[in-house]
Amino acid sequence: DIMMPEMNGLDVAKALRRESEVPIIMLTARVDEADRLIGLELGADDYITKPFSPREVVARVRAVLRRTHGQAPVSSVLRSGAIALDTDAYEVKLDGAPVELTRTEFSLLKAFMENTGRVMTRLQLIDTALGYSYEGFERTVDAHVKNLRQKVERDPGNPRYIVTVYGVGYKFMELSDGP
Repeated sequence: DIMMPEMNGLDVAKALRRESEVPIIMLTARVDEADRLIGLELGADDYITKPFSPREVVARVRAVLRRTHGQAPVSSVLRSGAIALDTDAYEVKLDGAPVELTRTEFSLLKAFMENTGRVMTRLQLIDTALGYSYEGFERTVDAHVKNLRQKVERDPGNPRYIVTVYGVGYKFMELSDGP
């Protein structure tokens, strides 16, 4: 809204646009063409005047998201500390050196890195890395995690990346330095 009680919506749009490409939709009572043009020039992706239909707002939000979705290049490389996992090239590097992983180990590492800081249960890891059709034992995940730790941890017995959350599962830790 342009006429917010504590701040000017135009200034907010300008500041947002300077820092980000996040979609901006202005909802305002100001209907003058000059106001619409200023809002759009300062970075708004759409400008809706009051009163408006909630269905129209939803349609406009969807339209803006369609236009803006995928514009920013999305890196296929997940990084944490010394680990780099490239989902497009299907390769993992540790300190820049290639690491040979099985398909399951790669899928597990990808699941961990996409969920950094979140505890994942064995069942979640089975669903994510092994697929819903897997009919083995939950503890099979432990063996795969052990093998993965051997390949990506400096001290697999005292892991820094893939830590055990006893009684629950595992958590991948974000590290800024090497393993």
